[in-house]
Amino acid sequence: MSKALRVAFIHPDLGIGGAERLVVDAAIGLQALGHSVILYTSHHDINHCFEETRNGQLEVRYVVPPFPRSIMGKFHILLAHARQLHLVLHLLWPWGSKYDVFFVDLLSTCVPFLRTFAWTPVVFYCHFPDKLLANGEFVEGNLNERVGLLKRIYRYPMDWLEEVTTRQADVILSNSNFTARVFASYFPSIRRTPTTVYPGINISAYETLIDASDPDIANVSSETPTLLSLNRFEKKKNVALAIASFASLRARLSELPKMRLVLGGGYDPRLEDNRQTLSALIDLVRSHSLTFNVTTASSSSIQLPLNTTPNNPDVLFLLNFSTEQRTALLTATSTRALLYTPANEHFGIVPVEAMCCGLPVLACNSGGPTESIVNEPAAERTGWLCPPDPELWADALAEIVSMTPAERLAISRRAKERARLLFGMDAMASRIEHALRAAVALGTPDSRVIWWIMVLGFIIVSLLSLRVM
Repeated sequence: MSKALRVAFIHPDLGIGGAERLVVDAAIGLQALGHSVILYTSHHDINHCFEETRNGQLEVRYVVPPFPRSIMGKFHILLAHARQLHLVLHLLWPWGSKYDVFFVDLLSTCVPFLRTFAWTPVVFYCHFPDKLLANGEFVEGNLNERVGLLKRIYRYPMDWLEEVTTRQADVILSNSNFTARVFASYFPSIRRTPTTVYPGINISAYETLIDASDPDIANVSSETPTLLSLNRFEKKKNVALAIASFASLRARLSELPKMRLVLGGGYDPRLEDNRQTLSALIDLVRSHSLTFNVTTASSSSIQLPLNTTPNNPDVLFLLNFSTEQRTALLTATSTRALLYTPANEHFGIVPVEAMCCGLPVLACNSGGPTESIVNEPAAERTGWLCPPDPELWADALAEIVSMTPAERLAISRRAKERARLLFGMDAMASRIEHALRAAVALGTPDSRVIWWIMVLGFIIVSLLSLRVM
């Protein structure tokens, strides 16, 4: 029998999002396989996190950093590097816990320091190169840069650091074949193509009975036919597409029974992008003369923005939904489809969650959803893939809501089967376990102390220069 591993996960912010969902599910899956897992993070708000990180199911060690997230809304990535290195210092103390392998994602800054000073192998999971997220609007094969000269100068050393530190990982994984192709194109000095490990989902979480008397469940439940969107309230998620296509659908189908649109997602009032996006979406709803309400789970402590409160609104904004609310909405008989609006999404776990529940998915025809959703042939369809155009989406929605019960049942069965076969948590945990064991089998990492002291010096100089700006 193979030896159980002591695994440390390093993730910058255990909030509510796709990357966080992957980390949580991967940790749970490895625990189920008998491994010891601890999650390290620089931010963990018990009012804005997944239930498993606060109910004791996973051990979380929150190392409070001395650095802010930004300075006057700037320098996010530089301060993110500093926060991660501060966290890693706690791992490197002589009296700190020892591990067989580290699992790192999102930020690769710590990789060489863990290998050099902890003498421990590292597996790095690439959701998407940060240099592309920061530098412009990415479309496969093209990066439309929209940044000024000063930001390019600022980003250049950050992008260099990302590439050289990622290169030091013993094993590199990616969340989709799409991401692996992009990685190979934009990190030319890294000769290895990442191994794709699709994010997995805890299928049993969608099979639990829902307590309809729970006030949180009653707050979002309705017999009204429902279209559902689950995304963080960020501009890049393009939730406006869901609103525009919903309004177009209602306008063209006068005989359509009353429907509603539920927009659920993570909302962090600390983030200007979240605040501005929610405000813009509310303005868009008003511009289409749609009624709306804004609500949240009882466990959330955020202050809600001003909102109207009709008994049965056309659009329901659900901020920081609970696990139970998510499951209730995805499994409700009144829910007709999931609308997944981001274009060129790196993977997209939400469409897989919907497929697991047998719910048809409408997504953009780019990025990860083209790997998870089967659009053609119609006999094998699990969802619809369309360009991000409201009128085309309204066409697809009209087809979805007009399906017969037999057609819906057929799609539901195919979607569930595909989700279980390719995207179950057991499959993901097994593949990550294989990667961790492969890293451990490489032996103790070689030391490049002088080289990484130089890198550390570069980071310190950057931070000192930041203080005097």
